[in-house]
Amino acid sequence: MVSIKLMLVTVFPVAVSIVMFSTFEHTVNFLYKKLIQKRREDCSRTQQLSVTCLAGYAAGSVGSIISNPADNIVASLNNKKASSLKQAVKKIGFLNLFTRSLPIRIMLVGPVVTLQWLFYDSIKILSGLPTSGHVIKDIEEDEMDQSHSR
Repeated sequence: MVSIKLMLVTVFPVAVSIVMFSTFEHTVNFLYKKLIQKRREDCSRTQQLSVTCLAGYAAGSVGSIISNPADNIVASLNNKKASSLKQAVKKIGFLNLFTRSLPIRIMLVGPVVTLQWLFYDSIKILSGLPTSGHVIKDIEEDEMDQSHSR
């Protein structure tokens, strides 16, 4: 039991963080390319930080969804409601493993991750660096596709 619990509290958060970073970057690219339809450099700082906030909330929400089953298991083990992984899953119920406390978790984690990304990009702006996101490749591909269709 200790090794499973140790894995759930050490290795799993790293995997969730990787997914959140990836979600953030893909959301930033999606927002610039599909929603705003401008390059980051052509947007105001306010628009760039708004994109950061939206992408940060999306990343936090995805991270909450992915980590919810493991968080429910760890909570059950820590509260001594179960003595093993199998017993925890059985007591919680397979469906509840994914849905129990999920809306609350999204409402709590989403804003925290949003603020982390907002602080990060704000510090980058104050330091003279660009905000997160790199969509030049996608825009260049679109321009090449348009020039080939002419």
